[in-house]
Amino acid sequence: MRASIIIPTNDRLDLLIRCVESVRRYSPEDIEIIVVDNGSADGTISWCLRERIRFVSLARNEGYPAACNKGLRVAAGDALVLLNNDTVVSSRWLDNLLAALYSAPDIGMVGPVTNYASGRQQVRYPYADLEEFQRIAAEVNVSDPAKWIRTERIVGVCLAFRRELMERIGLLDERFSPGHYEDDDYCLRARLHGFGLLICPDALIHHEGSASFARDGAEAQQRLVERNYRLFLDKWQVDPRAFI
Repeated sequence: MRASIIIPTNDRLDLLIRCVESVRRYSPEDIEIIVVDNGSADGTISWCLRERIRFVSLARNEGYPAACNKGLRVAAGDALVLLNNDTVVSSRWLDNLLAALYSAPDIGMVGPVTNYASGRQQVRYPYADLEEFQRIAAEVNVSDPAKWIRTERIVGVCLAFRRELMERIGLLDERFSPGHYEDDDYCLRARLHGFGLLICPDALIHHEGSASFARDGAEAQQRLVERNYRLFLDKWQVDPRAFI
């Protein structure tokens, strides 16, 4: 079972390097890493070339949903993982997510727990630095189906899903660009097509949190959240906050 890990990024090469290093260290060998560069000017493409990482290069920042979609279009894996560039993964993270993803025919999408997320995926494991995080994650990440939680929503910080799901429901909806609520939309579409979703407390990852959007300031970020909230309401006539 091969997994493609798609990492959109924009002008935070330091975070991307840290993320990719953790993916390489803590994932099975048979994975495909695809970096989608959203118009970075910080040497991201040169680094990808040096590291022999497959990449998609965009001339300008097209937003998170569009970047994900461009990565998904070229991905070869049976399992597809959308991963934020401001994350750090840990031991057995992918093995445990895939165990949950293929645990039953109706499961279409799974996600980990993390220190920074909205809703049920946020957990509290206090750690002072990433070394301590990795020690804690090594204890937490013991595959245990009894811990998996059926849910209606998985946050986009890390979404793992079957290729079959993408072929059935399509790509992310780019009306939500540059980002926010595209993950809620994708989860709802998955459920409407009969796919189940699982949160996996046996897969803990670190998330820096809003590293890209925070650069525009809190006010601009809030305006974007509200705009996309209204877009979701207009599309579905359902309040996405009911799923949190």
